[in-house]
Amino acid sequence: QVQLVESGGGLVQPGGSLRLSCAASGIIFSSYNMGWYRQAPGKQRELIATVTSGGGTSYSDSVKGRFTISRDKAKNTVYLQMNSLKPEDTAVYYCSARQIVFPRNDYWGQGTQVTVSS
Repeated sequence: QVQLVESGGGLVQPGGSLRLSCAASGIIFSSYNMGWYRQAPGKQRELIATVTSGGGTSYSDSVKGRFTISRDKAKNTVYLQMNSLKPEDTAVYYCSARQIVFPRNDYWGQGTQVTVSS
């Protein structure tokens, strides 16, 4: 059974930091590219960061320079370090896993709420 379990969300003031974690089980972690998406109320889900199985990273313009994605192979965990948070970062954040080769399965976590407010 595949599970992606996010943690680390919460309420933070503007300018603050949070680190999200996503623990994966039931998959061969090295065979998956991992990503973080977010969805704000009334908006579409947005891809904000990815890390490949080889460690290559990419970011959306909205978070580049403020967020850092990383993965720990020993712990089967992907992280999202979020710094200089802004109110517009408020959203539900989702972890995703995409299999590199056929059948290219996609899996999602349940989401964790991040609220940036004073």
